[in-house]
Amino acid sequence: MDVCYDLHSHSTASDGTLAPAALLARARDAGVGVLALTDHDTLDGIAEAERAARGSGLSLIPGVEVSVSWNRMTIHVLGLNVRPDHRPLLEGLAGLKDFRVWRAEEIARRLEKSGIRGALDGARRHCKGGILSRTHFAHFLVDAGRAPSVRDVFRHYLVRGKPGYVGGEWASLEDALDWILAAGGLPVIAHPARYGLTRSKLNRLVSEFREAGGVGIEVVSGSHSRDETLHMAAVSRSHELYASCGSDYHGPEKPWVELGRLRALPDGCTPIWQATDWPVAA
Repeated sequence: MDVCYDLHSHSTASDGTLAPAALLARARDAGVGVLALTDHDTLDGIAEAERAARGSGLSLIPGVEVSVSWNRMTIHVLGLNVRPDHRPLLEGLAGLKDFRVWRAEEIARRLEKSGIRGALDGARRHCKGGILSRTHFAHFLVDAGRAPSVRDVFRHYLVRGKPGYVGGEWASLEDALDWILAAGGLPVIAHPARYGLTRSKLNRLVSEFREAGGVGIEVVSGSHSRDETLHMAAVSRSHELYASCGSDYHGPEKPWVELGRLRALPDGCTPIWQATDWPVAA
């Protein structure tokens, strides 16, 4: 029987809505055999997830999704199978957390300037972990009747040119990969089709990623269409990158994205779980 791998998920440690133990239980019930917990810029949920995985029949891959500034835009790099106690990685993530604190305060200040009060406290009410994200602000704005959905909030309030947009510098591509590699992890470009890159810019990103030590690309994602999946499969083959797959699950509030509900990797891709020393299913 084939093992179901889902190598991209989130818990309440960042902007997911299920606690790590509940996430593991849902993944197991969904038939996932190997799950990576990859919260944004934090490893805070790993210890609870590891306890929940013991004896569950599900293998946990400790991971993280690192925010990176590249070419004046933000991309995300997954670190799969990292050592969660590795000090340089933890120190790098702590710097990103400090930036998130400043960004949250600045988002709230800009929203208040546009007539929306109480955004910081409202976002905090939706945050159950240590990472305050734009998603928490989006939930507050939905509750406040400012938009019908989280997606609409991002479109009208939180993207470039809108009242709550705040730019800034995340980790460099080189620093992010150095942290992941030093922690024994496998760096993977997350949901590459979401960035809206031209083919030439995507090839440039992938080339720089490989030069910095990157080894994989998320071919199958909960946000990729069939055509995007096939395109990323071709990119993985042409650049000799391992192919990864992950739902990017954040919680049951988005029923169109479910743990383990993933397309098969296209033919010709080399799965990232065939990389050296990859853990096997429990």
